[in-house]
This record gives sequence, structure tokens and C-alpha cells, in this order.
Amino acid sequence: MTTPTNNALTGFSDTLASAVAQATPALVSVNARTRLPSTGVIWRQGVVVAADHTIEREDDITVTLADGTTVPATLAGRDPSTDLAVLKIDNQTAPAQIGDTSAVKVGHLVLALGFAGGTLGASSGVVSAIGSGRSGGGQIEHILRPDLTLYPGFSGGPLVNLAGQVVGINTSHLSRAGAVALPTATVNAVVDQLSTKGRIARGYLGVSMQPVRLPDQLKASLNLSENGGLIIIAVENDSPAAKGGLLIGDILLSIEGTPVSDTNDVQSILGPNRVGQPVAVRVVRGGADTTVQVTVGERP
Repeated sequence: MTTPTNNALTGFSDTLASAVAQATPALVSVNARTRLPSTGVIWRQGVVVAADHTIEREDDITVTLADGTTVPATLAGRDPSTDLAVLKIDNQTAPAQIGDTSAVKVGHLVLALGFAGGTLGASSGVVSAIGSGRSGGGQIEHILRPDLTLYPGFSGGPLVNLAGQVVGINTSHLSRAGAVALPTATVNAVVDQLSTKGRIARGYLGVSMQPVRLPDQLKASLNLSENGGLIIIAVENDSPAAKGGLLIGDILLSIEGTPVSDTNDVQSILGPNRVGQPVAVRVVRGGADTTVQVTVGERP
């Protein structure tokens, strides 16, 4: 006899299977390393997003489409700091349906899809946290932490909601604590830059810094709320910092009003949108609180 509980479970199970079916046509298997292939997503027409750490060679790359067709791919660019790579293919397969990551909340049920050894697989779980994270390139402002398993080959595959919409790209490479997913806004920004420039422009001041604690007497005399900052120990010749007037011994307190107490804080502020833009850098110099304008350069 069919019970209401069984009906509900069957309906829920069908919802999960429908989400997988909705997202699968835009999945590809990326053949760019000697061992098992990884997963990619057709993000836009002719544009595939994959996980950078799975791209072990830059030539002779192919992708296998969901229908089994294998086509050549060209590496348009890669960004290790977000673990994203962009491939170009000459194919008219429809791209994935991209969802709104801002609508995702902690506790929402999500699915990770990927090709494990060439076979389509899925893993389900909930979004356990939403926040920021750090990588080799600095701070990533927005990441999702899904509580699910990324099987071998799943990196670069999509995180999808119950409507089968892609709300992120999964990777096991950015966190030792488990899987993370980069939201669609981050992926779009990386795709835009890698498709047009082949690289991610990152802000650059041209200084060497180290954290320093502010003496209580200095804090009191300048009425500072900050406990510490970053002291400049070297300034590169002809760098943005040198042209803007930053000096060895200056203690950085904030950039554009955002406090800095760690070099990663600076990297986070100096994102691609800051390159070529003037920023207000607040420093303690010779016991005085002052602000200088520095035009951010692009990191060599």
C-alpha cells in the first residue's frame, strides 16, 4: 500500500533526479591531465569553465560533451587564486542555466554533479556556511561551503539548486576543510577577464609590509581605534607606492576606509576593479595621522 510518506519521499526523489537531468546537458568531461578527467560546465556559448588545478597541460586539451562527442578545446586563461580556468570550444551546445547565488541560504539543499571516471555522478547535501575565504591570491569575498562529497573528478563541476540551476562551481582545491563552491557572480567576473585578457588583473602597490602593533601612547595621542597596522619596510622604485608618496616606516591603517592589519587584507581590497584607480591610504607617519592618494597599478 502506498502511504502519504512514501508519496512525499518519491516526489522529493523525483525532484532531485529532475534537477540532475536539467543540469546534465551542459556538463563536460575535461581531458587535460594524465589521470582521470575532471568536470567542466558550458558556462556560455562556446565557453567552458573548469577547475584550474585539473588543467595539467595547456595544449592538446579536449572535452567530452554530455552526448559523448569529444571536441578540441583551447585554454583561454587560468586563475589559480580562484581555481578557475576558461576553455573555448567550437560547439553550439546550450549553456547551463545560471541561478542566483544570492538567493541561496544556509540550510538549502544542493547537489554537486560531476564525471567520476567518465560516469555521471551526483552528491547531495546542504549549504553549511556562506562567507569569505583565503587563497594564494588573497581574500575571496564570497564562497559557499556545501556539506557534501566531491568525488574524484568532480572539481570544476556545478553546484545546483533543486531547479537544476547552477549556483556555483565546486572545487576541493581551495580549502583543506572540505568542498567549497565559487558563486556565479565570481565565476562571471573571472570568465569576463580571462576571455578578454587571458589573465586576472590584480592590484599592486609595490611595497613590502609586515604587521605591527600600535603603542598605546600613539593610539591615545592620535585618538586611533586600530590596534595595529602594516609597517612599510621596502618601497619599489617607480612603483605606484613610490609615485604616490608612501615611505619606508609608514604604518598603513586603512585603504579606502577599510582597516588593514594583514597583507591579505590589502590583497583583498586591491581587486581587479581597483587597477588604475586612485585610493586613499591612511598612514601613521612620524607620529602623525595622514592620508595619501595612490593610484593602484597592475601586479606584474
